[in-house]
Amino acid sequence: MRKKTLFVIGLLVAFFVVQGCTSNPEKSLLSRYFNAVTLNDNDTMSSMALEPFQPEMTSWNIVSVGAEKIEPAKLPDLNKAEIEAKKAQDAQIGPTIDADTLLKDAQYEKDTSRSAAGKAAAQRKIDELQAKYDAENAKMQALKKDYNTAKAAAAAEEEMTMFSLGARELATVRELTGDVHSKDVEVAITTKAGGAKNYKLTMKQYLLKDEVNNIPHRGRWIILKFEPLS
Repeated sequence: MRKKTLFVIGLLVAFFVVQGCTSNPEKSLLSRYFNAVTLNDNDTMSSMALEPFQPEMTSWNIVSVGAEKIEPAKLPDLNKAEIEAKKAQDAQIGPTIDADTLLKDAQYEKDTSRSAAGKAAAQRKIDELQAKYDAENAKMQALKKDYNTAKAAAAAEEEMTMFSLGARELATVRELTGDVHSKDVEVAITTKAGGAKNYKLTMKQYLLKDEVNNIPHRGRWIILKFEPLS
C-alpha cells in the first residue's frame, strides 16, 4: 500500500513538474540559449534558433511574454496552394509558346517578303501578334510570380516545422495536421560595453500527427529569430 501511495505521489509530482515546464517554456529555453551564448557554443545555439544570434553580453532578462497562440498547422494548405500555382503556371506555358511561335513566323514572313506591300501586310500582322504575345507573356509572368511566392511560403513553413520536430527528412511532413503554438517574448540584454538593448523573439512549437499512419510528431519549442527593438 505504501509503495502504491508513493508511486501515485511520484506521478503527481512529475505531472506538475511537466505542467510547470510547459506553461513557461520561454524561461528554460532562453536560459539554455544564453548559457550557450556565454560558452560560445555555436552548435547548441544553432540547434535552438533558426537564425542564431550571439550578442556580446553580460546579462539578460525577460521583459514581457505575450499570450500563447494556438493555430492549426498551415503547411498542408500551403502545400496545396503551391501545387495549384504550379499547375496554373504550367498550363500557361503552351499558350505563351504558341503566341511566340506565331510572332516569329510573322517576323520571318516580313523578312522574306520582296514587295513593299507584302512587308506592310506582314508588319500589321506582327503588330497584332505582338499584342497577343505580350498579353500571354504577362499572364505567364504573373503566374510565375504567384508560384514562386507560394513555393517560398511552403518552403519557409516546412523549414520551421522540420526544425521544431528535430527531423532532417520526413516524407510526410507536408501532410501532417495538428496545432502550432507560438509566443512573442521581449528580452533585455546588457552588453559587455555597458549598454542595454531590447529584442523581440518569436517561439514556436509544432504538435502534429500523421493521420494516415496514426503517428504523433511532437515538436520542441524553438526560437525563430531575434529582432532588435528601437
